[in-house]
Formats: sequence, structure tokens, C-alpha cells
Amino acid sequence: MVSSLHFHKLGHGPNILLAFHGIGQEGASCFKPFEDNLGKYYTIYAFDLFFHGQSHLPEERHAFSEPEPITKAIWKDVIQGFLTKNQISRFDVAGFSMGGRFVLATLEAFSDKIDNAFLIAPDGISKHPLYSFATGFAPARRLFRRCMKHPKTFFRAVKYLENTGIINQSLQRFTQHVLNTPEKRQTVFNSWIAFRPLQFDIPKLYAKTQADHVELFLFIGKYDKLLPPKAVKKLSDLMPEQYYQILQSGHGSLVHKVATLLSEKYIA
Repeated sequence: MVSSLHFHKLGHGPNILLAFHGIGQEGASCFKPFEDNLGKYYTIYAFDLFFHGQSHLPEERHAFSEPEPITKAIWKDVIQGFLTKNQISRFDVAGFSMGGRFVLATLEAFSDKIDNAFLIAPDGISKHPLYSFATGFAPARRLFRRCMKHPKTFFRAVKYLENTGIINQSLQRFTQHVLNTPEKRQTVFNSWIAFRPLQFDIPKLYAKTQADHVELFLFIGKYDKLLPPKAVKKLSDLMPEQYYQILQSGHGSLVHKVATLLSEKYIA
């Protein structure tokens, strides 16, 4: 397992922001809107998460073999090493989609060092039944691996689920987009399997952030079919309404919308 992650340094502001992208993305492209809108306020360290961008593991692994799980202890060591090396004592965090899971892990480990946290359509608040099934026990993981290696049957099943109304068209299109090459399927398989230990007691974690005076913001897209408001209800129900924003947006444009909103409303 890599002991550090590649990052892209964006902006030149006096405040530090650690930023974590969504699945299939890279740090620089995901958080370019933050650089454009907030680059004078923040120096942004936009990480390439495990299996993404320049943080890929060595390629001696066999295709679709199970990666080592990324535990909370591993993640804490990675961030602590980064903070020590770069002499950072206080910082903010932002995470989009899958990156929200890493914001939650960072909050759990370092909330006493964090001033502001921005969760943008975050994964990790609730457990999606499909994710829980695909990663929760060994036989299901073997089935998931087979589907990623031989995707034709999988795609037919997804299309059937869309035709019968079990999943929406946006999710079906997103599935086609993120799984349409062997490399993309490898990334999704690695990420789903490796990140499964990153699960959280949301009320307990929220109480910890409040005790440490973290300003926690949650942004969701009104038209987001991948992560709708009901997926974050466990957290949003705990928050004052001014910290929970439902924006006129789908999933893909949320980072840009949030960056613009922060520059206009929240960041002096």
C-alpha cells in the first residue's frame, strides 16, 4: 500500500484546503472550480485518491484481484504524514461524492485541527444496499469481480433494472460512463472493495465536529439522481438549516456551483 498520495497544488491563498475528488476523477480537474473561485483565499491540495490519477498502486497485481482495504488507521497515517511534511497545523477540507467518505475519515481523526468542512454530494453518510451487497462478504465480492471482468451480462442487467423502473435513467447512464473500459472497471472495483472499511457513526461524528467547533457545510443537488437528499438525511437532520444547502444542480455540476456559492456567500 502506498504511504502517501499524489496531490496537485492549486491557488496561492493563505488558508489551507485539503480536497478529495469523486470516483473516476483526479484532484486537479475536479477542484479546478475551487482554484478559479477561491484561489486567492486558499492554497488547495487536491489529492489523487488511491487507484486514481498519479496515486495508482504498482501494477504487479493481477487484474481484479482484491486490493488491500484502506482502514481508518491507514488513512490517518497518510494525512498525518502529509501534515507533518508540509508543516500544516490547521486546515479546511472538501470532498465531492466518493471524496466525501475521505472528508468524514479526516474529520474523525483530525477534527481538532479543522476549521471548515465542505461535503458536496458526499458518499459515506448512508449505506447504499447495492454497495453493501457487492462489498460486504466474500461470495458477493467474487460476483462483483466477475461482473467487472465480464461486463456484458452486467450491463444487460442494469438496462433491465432501468426499464422496469428499479433504477433511474441517470444512474444507468452514469454506470455506462464509469464502467465503459476495462481500466475504469478496475478503478471502480478497487475503490469499492478497498474503501469498504470507511464507515461512520454519523451522529457521533457530528457531535465530535461540534465539540471541536468545526463549521460543517453540506451541499446537495436538487436534480442529483446519484446522491439525492434522502441519502444524506442522517446528517442533514442534525444540522442547522443554514449549513445545509440544496442547490439547483445535478451531480456533475455541483463542485462548480459550490465553489461559486462559497466565493459569493461564505468566504470573505
